[in-house]
Amino acid sequence: MIKITAAEVNNLRKLTGAGMMDCKKALQESDGDVEKAIDILRKKGQKVASKRADKAASEGVVIAKTSADKKFAAIVMVNCETDFVAKNADFAAFVDQIAELAITKAPKSIDELKGLDLNSRTVEESLLDQVGKIGEKIELNGYKFVESPITFAYNHMGNKLGTVIGLSKADVNGINDIGKELAMQVAAMNPVAVDKEDISEEVIQKEIEIGKDQARQEGKPEELLEKIAMGKLNKFYKESTLLNQDFVRDTKKSVRQYLSETDKDLKVSGFQRVMLGA
Repeated sequence: MIKITAAEVNNLRKLTGAGMMDCKKALQESDGDVEKAIDILRKKGQKVASKRADKAASEGVVIAKTSADKKFAAIVMVNCETDFVAKNADFAAFVDQIAELAITKAPKSIDELKGLDLNSRTVEESLLDQVGKIGEKIELNGYKFVESPITFAYNHMGNKLGTVIGLSKADVNGINDIGKELAMQVAAMNPVAVDKEDISEEVIQKEIEIGKDQARQEGKPEELLEKIAMGKLNKFYKESTLLNQDFVRDTKKSVRQYLSETDKDLKVSGFQRVMLGA
């Protein structure tokens, strides 16, 4: 049997919220594979945070911004080693410079962003300069963007979480408020896709398998497992896809209803979410 260290067990506990012994057994059963161990815990009905908000992570700053014409929005995450550095005003200003560069030049990848010029140095060289200046490991580990007729950005207090969202129409009454509300919805509820049609077949089959295994371990009849699993899948759609989630500001309606009441042709073209440690 593979030897599992206390550090590995503690890491899985932080990721899932499951008990130490359950985590150890899951890691042993999965031969130390963390993702497989998480699935094992889910199948056994252990407390596993699907959004993994407590995942262990280094410190850093996350900043989301939109371009001047509001057609491009980006999120940048730069990591450091300590909270002391993350809270430093100069470090936050440095990350803000990179975010500003991103919305100005609209790079399509993190590598492209690293190669852009920032004060006569590339972003990658500037990161190394910060390492020498601060004395900590500094890395650009997150970059996400959306392009749309109109985009919005939201920065959660403390610059640990940022979201961007794109909408299909700019000429809608109250569009700025709508965009702000939806960007905050993404921050609060962490959807994995815009609608259920955007969920990959791999994820769907995985959720069905987990639902069946949970029902089987609860002693449900074999002939009912498929029906039970589909019920759990529909619950997953409701909780994890943006348009089907309860609207945070008014839980009596879904986000889809909120949009249709405003403008029946208004669509969410895409969103991104970056959280420190997630």
